[in-house]
Amino acid sequence: MASFAMPARFARPLFVATILAGSFLLFLVQPMVARMALPRLGGAPAVWNSAMLVYQALLLGGYAYAHWLGRVTPRLQAAIHLAVLLIAALWLPIGLMAMQLPANAQPAIWVPWLLGASIGPLFFAVSAQAPLLQRWFSISSKGQDPYALYAASNFGSFAGLLAYPLIVEPGLAIRGQSALWTGGYVLVAILVAICAMTLPRMKLTVAAEPAPASPAPSRKRVAHWIALAFVPSGLMLATSTYITTDVVAMPLLWVLPLGLYLLSFTIAFATRRGPADLLTRLAPAVILLIGGILVGGLQGKPWLNAGLALLLLFMAAVALHTAMYRIRPEPDRLTGFYLAMSVGGVLGGVFAALIAPLLFDWTYEYPILVLAAGALAPQGFLIPEIALLWAGDAQRRRIMTLGVTLVMAVLILAVLNGPGAGMEDAGPIQGIVFVAMVAIGLVTIGVRTAFVIALAGALVVFGGYRSIMLSLEPGARTRSYFGVYTVRGDSQVRQLQHGTTVHGTQLLGTEARERTPTAYYVPGSGVGQAMQAVPALFGDHARIGVVGLGAGTLACYARPGQSWRFYEIDPAVVRIARDTGQFSFLRHCLPNPPIEIGDARLNLAVEPTGSLDLLALDAFSSDAVPMHLMTREAFATYGRVLTHDGVLLVHISNKFLDLEPVVSAAAKAEGWSAAKLVYYPGPEVEAPRAVSFWIAMSHDPARLAALKARDAQWQPLNRYPGFTPWSDDYSTILPLVKALR
Repeated sequence: MASFAMPARFARPLFVATILAGSFLLFLVQPMVARMALPRLGGAPAVWNSAMLVYQALLLGGYAYAHWLGRVTPRLQAAIHLAVLLIAALWLPIGLMAMQLPANAQPAIWVPWLLGASIGPLFFAVSAQAPLLQRWFSISSKGQDPYALYAASNFGSFAGLLAYPLIVEPGLAIRGQSALWTGGYVLVAILVAICAMTLPRMKLTVAAEPAPASPAPSRKRVAHWIALAFVPSGLMLATSTYITTDVVAMPLLWVLPLGLYLLSFTIAFATRRGPADLLTRLAPAVILLIGGILVGGLQGKPWLNAGLALLLLFMAAVALHTAMYRIRPEPDRLTGFYLAMSVGGVLGGVFAALIAPLLFDWTYEYPILVLAAGALAPQGFLIPEIALLWAGDAQRRRIMTLGVTLVMAVLILAVLNGPGAGMEDAGPIQGIVFVAMVAIGLVTIGVRTAFVIALAGALVVFGGYRSIMLSLEPGARTRSYFGVYTVRGDSQVRQLQHGTTVHGTQLLGTEARERTPTAYYVPGSGVGQAMQAVPALFGDHARIGVVGLGAGTLACYARPGQSWRFYEIDPAVVRIARDTGQFSFLRHCLPNPPIEIGDARLNLAVEPTGSLDLLALDAFSSDAVPMHLMTREAFATYGRVLTHDGVLLVHISNKFLDLEPVVSAAAKAEGWSAAKLVYYPGPEVEAPRAVSFWIAMSHDPARLAALKARDAQWQPLNRYPGFTPWSDDYSTILPLVKALR
């Protein structure tokens, strides 16, 4: 391998450009491949978290490989790495394996397998370059500090994440995206080869690099690195789950937490220390003020919750990554440092995505991680006057800390014994206590033990106590791979809530009341009218399918002689609706109906052609609509399963997205006749009702005409001539976001 001496003014830009390009490519592929997986694995937020675990594991493997390469000479490192890049190129063009998953495929199992087998070698090869090229730069530049290049690496990662939902996904179909990534991979390999040529010439022996001159880090220091990486990684996944559960599972929202997480590295490892030091100084106050609010939650304000969660994640990540930067080793120990950082990231991901859902019935990992962030963040007094309060010897500080503990305990008891416990149901006295608690917390910033005590008290009062009490009620809360379900109510009504959205409401008391369809499914709603028209449209032996079980409300439209089948992805929902006795819709109206467990689109794909007369599509995760159920290919599956004159009901009520253009474009592309009904309940009704937006579709215009004849409120869909129908190969939600209009 030839070598050449490159002037210093060119060497640094070359390495920066190579690291930027590799990181851009690495994090462009994350949302791209997750997007490719949607049609096969569904759109649950947990799919993204499982994918993130795969990426973190591959990143750990890449960092371990880069650390191992330190055993051989730099020129041999370059030869080995170029060979790895060449072998990984056998997996180009990038894409998912052409394998058919079973209908009941579990994302927790299949996501790691599918993604690892499809992109594992490519991701592994590119992921090793950030630490490896930093070491090469230190060697070729004769000892210049390489850590600033890690800031460039994370800036490239951040740019790749943002580029996908904002530029790549709206502008290119999946095939075009794959071609773009393939070209980028070839460019990165060429740049790596040029960087390798700057390394000093020496024989390609297996002799190791010179032994590090700096002292080896202690086990305590390595454990500290791992802990500082663990907490931001776990917070990032917990934030991703919250946001995608309440809005929609799609790359635009997937990348926001990960993008801010990566941006925090750029700030924390930058050469200019001003921004990192300022944000780190303010981070404890932000953790204290926002952490408690998010634990309690502001119901009905998911956009505000999402914004606060992202701000908290960013500030905590900057603070902890800055703390990590401050105790970084010398460059000759660089790869071990990054390996420890990667271990912490993987462990944080495992905790948030795998362990927490098994251990907890609520998202307790979130307050745990917030408390850990407060405990690990660098502490400094906000103003000099506060420092004077804590001035003195260790004994004085211990006494003051004990005083803070006692005062916090009194404040907690005052709030918990009041009429409400939480941010939204507290009275004036509780509000005063909240302000006092925050003030005490701000005074303790700079004294770690006292601050952690104050933060723990705030987390308990602002919402943690209420969640603990609810968890003590048998059956009140259930957690699964797909989220947290809460059953609330009193002697008159009971509700099933997922995230911030109610998915079933039942009146209690007499059997007649318990049989009453409520909420989005009342007789005046689109689906209610269609279900009542079934005997007239399809006779007494109609075959009906429902995607999304919920509490089982729609079962109370079943009539003798009809054949019903439900499609539900989450076994936990089936247990709540059928087995626990908390809801009696199924027991009263349709005992033991067939329920197909697994992704509805995969299950419908294996159903016989023309096996249903009516199909109701009511699949939601909190208020998020799975994107893969709204593509042309999905609607083609629905059309095949329905008879030619069958009717498809699509529920598109949504606080955040206007989904009518998606259905309208699909209907036009697939030759469906369609009509919509937006139902607004009156204030005088007894049963709980909600505004609902249903679209009825059929390949037989006469069926829709018969349905529309029953109620003049059915209207034709609007036309959206500039909107491209969603497909498995192309989709974007940017034109649909209500907040952007």
